[in-house]
Amino acid sequence: MFDLVAVQNALKQFGFDGWLMYDFRGSNLLAQRVLKLPDGFVSSRRFLYFVPAEGEPQKLVHRIENDVLDHLPGQKNIYLKWQELEAGIEKMVSGCGKLAMEYSPRNGNPYISRVDGGTVELVKSFGCDVQPSGDLISIFEATLSEEQLASHYAACDVCNAAFGVAWKFIAEQIRANGSVEEVAVQDAIMQHFAAHKLTTYHAPIVGVNENGGNPHYETGHGKNTLIKQNDFVLVDLWAKQDKPGAVYSDLTRTGFVGTEVPEKYTNIFNIVAAGRDAGIACVKTAFAANEPLQGWKVDDAVRNVIEAAGYGEYFCHRTGHSMGQETHGNGTHLDNLETHETRLILPQTLFTIEPGIYLPEFGVRSEIDIYIHADGTVEVTGGPLQTEIVKILAEY
Repeated sequence: MFDLVAVQNALKQFGFDGWLMYDFRGSNLLAQRVLKLPDGFVSSRRFLYFVPAEGEPQKLVHRIENDVLDHLPGQKNIYLKWQELEAGIEKMVSGCGKLAMEYSPRNGNPYISRVDGGTVELVKSFGCDVQPSGDLISIFEATLSEEQLASHYAACDVCNAAFGVAWKFIAEQIRANGSVEEVAVQDAIMQHFAAHKLTTYHAPIVGVNENGGNPHYETGHGKNTLIKQNDFVLVDLWAKQDKPGAVYSDLTRTGFVGTEVPEKYTNIFNIVAAGRDAGIACVKTAFAANEPLQGWKVDDAVRNVIEAAGYGEYFCHRTGHSMGQETHGNGTHLDNLETHETRLILPQTLFTIEPGIYLPEFGVRSEIDIYIHADGTVEVTGGPLQTEIVKILAEY
């Protein structure tokens, strides 16, 4: 159910005079979720919903779809002609100063930029100071309910166990046959997910040697996909419970098909792990001191470690992403590389920290999940931190 009081409290918290939510043919998934529209909802005409920090909300809907926002509180206004649409918008936002919309200056944050430039221009022409609604979106899209948090923990248990399934399967196949294909390991993980009623939008990544050096490698499509003794293997997996509203777990670990890990792998792993741990420390320090923390600052804390070790050019993606009903969620990301993420990391939100170093011969990534509790407690979920590369033939 849409919570008007919570929305207006959030507007006051972040200093907005109002929030204008706009959608055309499903263009604004974020607004749809805040407005509690059903999954897969698509209308054929533009609609707008304006929530002032004080007072009654206003709806603006087309005559042939005039019931689209009937589940929401506020006065309904109906337009037919485009002139009536523009006049209706002007009337809604008249006198509103700082106005939130799903907009990002210069499209600096495309994750929240869901309103077209022309509509933003129109609203600005009515005297409004249009500002990004990113922190509002993080509150209403990325904060987890207790039920969702429980679903995340359940997914973490299965995902954490999936690594043991993968390492054991590799070890058994190496001993029995001398080798195993990446896709066969991937299949073993997917069977594990199915047995525990988890679902995922895409099968996990299993990358041997140089294939693990491609951050978004498609398993089974490399030049050399056969895993053999003395090979290095990266496994990145993600899944959630197969039920509405469930939240993902997303983890990455690495293993060596042998009994002792060569120093060249250990050295790179240690740098990646140090970056990961610097990110955890950054988050914990900020919340312990009750200091606001923007996503870009965590990215810097992690990236600085890897750059200082001389491998900055090999860390080619952001440090982490928001996570929720989608693996890559709509809340605050940890990014000062691909975007300058100025949104705040908020309590009751979930995200990954996943630095990597991707070399031509192999790649190392260490991915963990972090949840910020309502009281500011920072929890690493998904099992214990990986502190060393798994010795597959010694441990399984």
